[in-house]
Amino acid sequence: MNKYALQVRAYPSGRDSLGVIVRCARGDLKSVAAYYGDRYAPIGAPDLQLDRRIRLQLAGADDLYHYWTGELETATQRIGYYFLLDDGNEQCLYGEGGFSPAPPLPLWCWCFEYPYLWWSEENEPPAWAKEAVIYQIFPERFANGDPGNDPRYCRPWGERPTRESFFGGDLQGIRDHLDYLAELGVNCLYLTPIFRSGSNHKYDTADYLKIDPAFGNKRTARVLVEACHARGIRVILDAVFNHCGYDFRPFRDVRRRGPASPYHEWFNLRGYPVEAGPACNYETFANGVWQMPKLRTDRAEVREYLVGAAEQWTRELKIDGWRLDVGADADPGFWREFRHRIRAVNPEALIIGEVWHDASAFLQGDQMDAIMNYTWQYLCVDFFARRAMDVRSFVEVMNRQRMWYRESVTSACWNLLDSHDRMRFLTACGRDKSSLKLATVFQFTALGVPYIYYGAEIGMEGGEDPDCRRRMPWREEEWDRDLLVHYKGLVHLRRDNRVFSHGRQVDLIADPKTGLYAFVRASGSEYALVCLNTGERHAALLPALLRSAAAEWGIDGFLDRPGRMAFSTAPDHGPDKANAWMEETMIPPRSAVVWVGI
Repeated sequence: MNKYALQVRAYPSGRDSLGVIVRCARGDLKSVAAYYGDRYAPIGAPDLQLDRRIRLQLAGADDLYHYWTGELETATQRIGYYFLLDDGNEQCLYGEGGFSPAPPLPLWCWCFEYPYLWWSEENEPPAWAKEAVIYQIFPERFANGDPGNDPRYCRPWGERPTRESFFGGDLQGIRDHLDYLAELGVNCLYLTPIFRSGSNHKYDTADYLKIDPAFGNKRTARVLVEACHARGIRVILDAVFNHCGYDFRPFRDVRRRGPASPYHEWFNLRGYPVEAGPACNYETFANGVWQMPKLRTDRAEVREYLVGAAEQWTRELKIDGWRLDVGADADPGFWREFRHRIRAVNPEALIIGEVWHDASAFLQGDQMDAIMNYTWQYLCVDFFARRAMDVRSFVEVMNRQRMWYRESVTSACWNLLDSHDRMRFLTACGRDKSSLKLATVFQFTALGVPYIYYGAEIGMEGGEDPDCRRRMPWREEEWDRDLLVHYKGLVHLRRDNRVFSHGRQVDLIADPKTGLYAFVRASGSEYALVCLNTGERHAALLPALLRSAAAEWGIDGFLDRPGRMAFSTAPDHGPDKANAWMEETMIPPRSAVVWVGI
C-alpha cells in the first residue's frame, strides 16, 4: 500500500452531509470505507464512537491516482470520521493522526474532524444552472436590427473583421432572431459586454451605468430580456470589473487632476502626470494594454460603485446572472461582496468566473458558482482537433481536472470548445467535421454545461482574435445544414434526458489501440451509455468488456436493463439498433453513438 500517495479532501455537500474524496495511487486499493459519527461522544461514554459505516465509490482515475468518493450523512452537523483502506493483502485505518492497525484511543484526538456544517443553498450554483445550454453572443457581430444606431464607418456585413472594425450588430438584432435560438433549443444566452465603450468588444468600459448607444438603450435591453424569458431563455451579462476603459470618467479625472482627484486611489498609479501609451505609468489589465487601466477592487469606493451598478442592472433588467471577466485578477473580497449583494437581488442569479486555470480558490461557495471551463477547452482541442494525444491520456487528464472541484460545481461549469477569445474549433481541426461532431457529442453528454459560440452550429470558422469574431451569416445558403441538424439533435438529446445534466459520470473504456472511449451517465434509475470511436477503423464494443469494466466501477446493474439508441453520428446506426450491451456492436471510425435507458 502506497501510503505516501494518499490524500483526503472534504466539503459540505448538503445541510446534513459531508462529501469526501480519497485519492490513492492508481490500482493500489480494492476498497475504501468510511467510519463516522457525531464528533462529540455521548454523555457518559468513555470515548468517541464512530460506528456508522459506508463504502466509498470508485469515481475516477488519472495516470497516477484513483479517486474514491462518498457522502457522510449527519443529523447534528458535527462529524468525525476515518477510513478503512483495503489493498487486497492488508487493511489499515487512516485518520488525521496517520495510519493505525486498530482505532487508537482517544479516538477524537486521532480521527478527522470537520468544522460544524454551515452549508447553505446560497453556497451552491442555482438549481437551473446544470440544466442550461449556453449560447454565447458577441453583440456587435450577431445581427444588425437597427441601422439607425450604427457607429460611424460601419463596414459591410460580410467583410472579415479587424481589431477596430464595426459592423452594426445590436440588441435589436438579437431580439429579431430569438425564434431561431428557441428552435435551436438553447435556454441561456451569454452576452459579451453591452455597456458604453468606444471599442467593438466593449471590454474597455467608459460608463457602467449606460447601455452602449450603438447597441440600443435601457428599454431595448429590458425588452430583449423580457422576450428571452417569454421563450424560456435566461440571460447572463458580462461584468468587466477588473479593469475599465481609458475614457472611464474617474480615470479621466485622475489624468486631469492628478493626486487632487478623489479617484486617484481607484487605480495603481506609478507617478504623475499620468502617461498613456505603451510606456504608461499605471497598472493595466495586461502588459501593454494601456487602454484598460486596472481597478483597485480592494477599495471600498470602487466596490460600492461597481457592485452598485451590477445590482442596478440585475434589478432593472431582471437578468439571470453575470459572467465575471478576468475573474482571477480581482480582489477575492470584492467577489464575496458581489455574490452576497447580487444574490440578495436575485437569489437564483448564476455567477460564472472567467478563470483560465485551476479555479479551486474561487469555487468554495463564497465567490463564484462555476467557471468558463478553459482547461477543459484546451484539452478537447488537443485531443479532438489536433489529435495530439491518445484517448487514454485524454481521459486521465480530464479526470484529474474533474476532481479539482466538488461535483455540484463541475456540473455547472461551462464546457466550451471555442469563444470570442479562442480560435473557432472548426478552424482548429482543419474543417474536419468528424472531429467537431465527436467533440460536440462529448460536450453535450459529459459532466458539465454545453456551450455554443454563436455560429458554430452552422459551420462558422475563424482563427485567433479578431478572426474568431466574424459576423453571423443570416443567408441560409451560407449555412452548413448538416451541422445545424447535428447541433439541434444534441441540444434536444441533452434537454430530453435529465441524466446528462444530473447524472454522475463513470468512464468504462479508454483504449489507446482502437481509440474507443465509452462512459456512463447515471442518476438513480436513469442511465445513458456514450461511445466515441476516435480511431480510424471500426471498433468493437464487446458486452463482456463492458460488463467487466462496469463491475470494476460498481455500476453494472444497468447492463441488465433495456435501452435505446438515442443519437448517432454514423449513418448506418439507426434508432432501432440493439442495445450495445446485449450483443457485439461495431462503432464506425470517427463516430459516436449514445444509448439511453428505457
